Amino acid sequence: MKTRTSLLLVLLLIGYTNTTNAQKKETPIDKKWWKEAIIYQLYPRSFQDSNGDGVGDLKGITQRLDYLQSLGIDAIWLNPICASPNDDNGYDISDYKAIMKEMGTMADFDEMLAGMKKRNIKLIMDLVVNHSSDEHQWFIEAKKSRDNQYRNYYHWWPAEKGTPPKRFSIFDENSDAWRYEPNTNSYYLHYFSRKQPDLNWENPQLRQEMYDIMKFWLDKGVSGFRLDAFPFIAKDTNWPVMPADFTNEQFVRYYGADAKLHNYLREMNEVILSKYKDVYTVGEGGVIPFQKVMDFVDEDRKEINTLYHDEIANIWGRDAYDVGAYQVGRNNVLGMKEIVNKWDKKMESKGWNTVYFTNHDQSRAVSRYGNDSPEFREKSAKMLYTFLLTQRATPYIYNGDEIGMTNIRFKTAAEYNDLQTRNVYNQLIKISDAKAAEYLLNQQELSRDNSRTPMQWNGTKNAGFTTGNPWLTINKNYTTVNVEANTKDKNSILNYAKKLAKIRKENPIFVYGKLEIIDPTNPDVFTYTRELNGKKIIVLLNFTSKTTSISAPLLAQKTTQWIGNYPTPFQKELRPYEAVILEVN
Repeated sequence: MKTRTSLLLVLLLIGYTNTTNAQKKETPIDKKWWKEAIIYQLYPRSFQDSNGDGVGDLKGITQRLDYLQSLGIDAIWLNPICASPNDDNGYDISDYKAIMKEMGTMADFDEMLAGMKKRNIKLIMDLVVNHSSDEHQWFIEAKKSRDNQYRNYYHWWPAEKGTPPKRFSIFDENSDAWRYEPNTNSYYLHYFSRKQPDLNWENPQLRQEMYDIMKFWLDKGVSGFRLDAFPFIAKDTNWPVMPADFTNEQFVRYYGADAKLHNYLREMNEVILSKYKDVYTVGEGGVIPFQKVMDFVDEDRKEINTLYHDEIANIWGRDAYDVGAYQVGRNNVLGMKEIVNKWDKKMESKGWNTVYFTNHDQSRAVSRYGNDSPEFREKSAKMLYTFLLTQRATPYIYNGDEIGMTNIRFKTAAEYNDLQTRNVYNQLIKISDAKAAEYLLNQQELSRDNSRTPMQWNGTKNAGFTTGNPWLTINKNYTTVNVEANTKDKNSILNYAKKLAKIRKENPIFVYGKLEIIDPTNPDVFTYTRELNGKKIIVLLNFTSKTTSISAPLLAQKTTQWIGNYPTPFQKELRPYEAVILEVN
C-alpha cells in the first residue's frame, strides 16, 4: 500500500511538472542570424585612408577591424567598392568583379574579409542591380551597333520613332532619363545619372550575368547583398505616356516595381541564393507601396528577406527636391509611432522589418531627429540609439553615429561633392537665384554630403582619417567629436552604444519580443513595451528638449532600471532627451 501510494505521488508529481512545463512553454521563435544582427553601414570612401590619397580604402577598413568588433556589431553593409569611374561615388560600376582603384586590390579585399571572419563579422555587399556605368564593357559594346551582342543589355529607343516618352531623372542635369547616343542614332535610358544606363532585366543573358556576379562574391565568402534600387529593374517596356498631372503616387506605375519584378526575384533565389546557406538579402524599397511589402518579404514567396524602407526619414522633413517645402521637422513623434506600429503589426507573424536613422543618402541622425547643439547632442544621440536597438527589427547603424557626428551644413554650391545636390542646384539657378539659394539652405539639413564627411577618429590633423587632402571636407567639430575622445569618456555616446549592443545580444526580448506602443497620442514621448515569455520591458524616450510627464499607470508599476542616458536614475518625469529601459518586476 505504501509502495502504491508512493508511486501514485510520483505519478501525480510528474503530471504536475508536465502541466507546469506546458504552461511555461516558450513562444516558438523562427531564429535567423540576420534578425538578431546589429548591422553597421560603412561608407568606405570616408572611413579610413591608409595610403594618403585622401580617399578611404579597404586596407583602412582592415586597420580598424578591432574597433568595429568592439562595437558589438554582427555584420557590415559595405557601400560599393567595385571598379567605377565614380560619377556617383561607386554606384556606377564599370566592372562588378574588380575593386575600385581608390579602394585597393582584390588581395586587399580578401585580407579584409578574412579579418572580418576572424572577428565573427559578416559582410553584406552593396550590389547595384538597376544600372551599370557607361564605361562598363557591356555598354561600350552596346553602343557600337544596333546588332551588337550586348545591345539588349540596356534599354534603347530608336530616334526614327521620334522623341521617347518622357521619363524624369533627378540625377540628370536636364532632368531627362533618355539620352541621345549618336553612333546608333538612338536614346538610352538612365533613371539616375547619364553615366548610369539602366540594365535590361528582360534579357535572360543579362540576368545570368548578374547571378554570376552574385556567385563570384558568395564564393569569396560574403554573407549577403543589399540590392540597390531593385524595384526599378522591372519596367513596362511599352513605355506608356505619363500624364501631365503626374503625381508621386503614380511613380511605381511608370518607373518600376512592375509585376515582372517578383519573377526576377524568385528566379534569383532559385538560381543562386538558395544554393548557399543563410544568405541575407535586403532590398532598397523606398518606392514599394506599404500594402505590397509582404509580397516581397513573406518567407513562403522566396524572394528577399527584408525591405529597407525610408518612411521615418520621409516624415522628418519634406522631400529634398521639393524646393521651399522643407522645414526642420523635429518632434514628429506621432508620425513615427504610426509608422513603427503599422510596420511591426504587418510583420508580426510573417516577414521581418528593418530600422535606421542615417545612411549614405540621408543626413546625420542627431542633427535630423535629435538635437546637435552642444547642450543636447550627446543626450539626444543616446536616445536615438536606444530607439534603434530596442525595436523588433534589424537595426542599421551608420558609421559615425556611434560618436554623434553631425551635419556639416555646407554654405555654397562649390563645397558639395554630391551629384544629386549639384545637379538640382544647377537646374534651379537657371530658373531663379532665389530658388537656388533656398535649395542650398534646405540642403544644409538634407544633403547626402552631411553623412558622407570623413570619419572622425581623433583630434589631430584631418581627424586621423588621412595624411593627405580628404576627398570631402571634414567637419570642424572633429577636435571634440571623435572616437578617441569618446573612448576615454566612460559616459560617452560610444560607450553607451556598446552597452546597449551588449544588452540587446543578451536579451532576445529586444529581437523577438512583442512590441506595444503606450500612450500613442503623446506628441513628445515615445513609450513602448517589449514582452516575451512572461518578461516585460518598458522603453521611455523623450524626443524634446523639455522635461516631460509620462502616463500615470506606467509610474504605478514596480520596475528596475537597466540603462539610461543620464548619470542618475529616472524618476517621475523624463528629462530633456532622456532615454530609459525598465524591467517590470
